[in-house]
Amino acid sequence: MELDLIDVHFDLKSTKPRELEEALEDPFGVRLLPDQEDGQDARYYALGRTVADRYLFLCFWTDGKRTRVITARPMSEGEQRFYERKYAEFK
Repeated sequence: MELDLIDVHFDLKSTKPRELEEALEDPFGVRLLPDQEDGQDARYYALGRTVADRYLFLCFWTDGKRTRVITARPMSEGEQRFYERKYAEFK
């Protein structure tokens, strides 16, 4: 996966590129469907955890080879509970 971080709408000092990759590659991460039905320039959403146990919410676009992260932030409490419930289903 090639991560595209040009013109991002979040602070790359508080969320490092490696953390973004870890959250996107989280084997227990939750991926949500595109926000557009036609699939053209669709945004995807992901809930993932980093190796350092940081919970991140990501909005991104991908063409299968490149991934452009649009925004990233720490998960809200509700999102984290949802992630933990889905994680528990895999255990």
